[in-house]
Amino acid sequence: MKTPSSAEAPGTAVNMRLNRYIAQAGICARRKADELISEGRVRVNGEVVTQMGIRVSATDVVEVSGSRITPQAYEYVLLNKPANFITSNNDEKGRKTVHDLIEDPDIKDRGLFPVGRLDRNTVGILLLTNDGELAHRLMHPRYNIDKLYHVVTKSSVLPHQLEELRRGVTVDEESLALDDVEYINLPKKNELGIRLHEGKNRHIRRMLESVGHETVYLERVRYAGLSSEGIRRGKWRRLRPNEVKRLRRLVKLK
Repeated sequence: MKTPSSAEAPGTAVNMRLNRYIAQAGICARRKADELISEGRVRVNGEVVTQMGIRVSATDVVEVSGSRITPQAYEYVLLNKPANFITSNNDEKGRKTVHDLIEDPDIKDRGLFPVGRLDRNTVGILLLTNDGELAHRLMHPRYNIDKLYHVVTKSSVLPHQLEELRRGVTVDEESLALDDVEYINLPKKNELGIRLHEGKNRHIRRMLESVGHETVYLERVRYAGLSSEGIRRGKWRRLRPNEVKRLRRLVKLK
């Protein structure tokens, strides 16, 4: 029986470590792929492989939990999300999702998924990709990926309430924090700029509710240095190669 490649062969269409192969097929991040390998859930050319560091080539047949997998070309899409769209590829209630906004079938078929989430009524910048390793790291708190939001509240937020937000709040026994908050349209005090690197469920809305304010507009204007400039609401564009390289540098990926 044919065995996995143990050394890189010039000219092969695919020649990479097995954990990267699994990640590039969109199954999971490399660390999780290592767990799948050690658990004996990965077969190469019909044989269970538990050895780390094995390399596979284009002619190898790789299966995870009994299903054959194939690496895909990575795609990186920057979307300007409108309101009333779910941050998901599909919705059991039949609601519109951000995946519905990607009208190019060739791209939609490559297994894109959102990096993080935006609430249904939150608008703004959203990254979608099939690069599982990059997505995992961008969402991991250890990499401190900046997110900048434009927030409008129903009533004026007073200076002492800004200080409360800066110190952090506890909502339903959960600690919520932000990196900074400032007024952005003085003398009005109901428009705020909020910067954070966390991303818990309804994070900003819950923080503002805790100091007595209802959010009437919430837009993510920057994510990991990317902005929606030049992208109309509901539209998208592919990331440029230099943008992809910068994202990978941010999370210590080569």
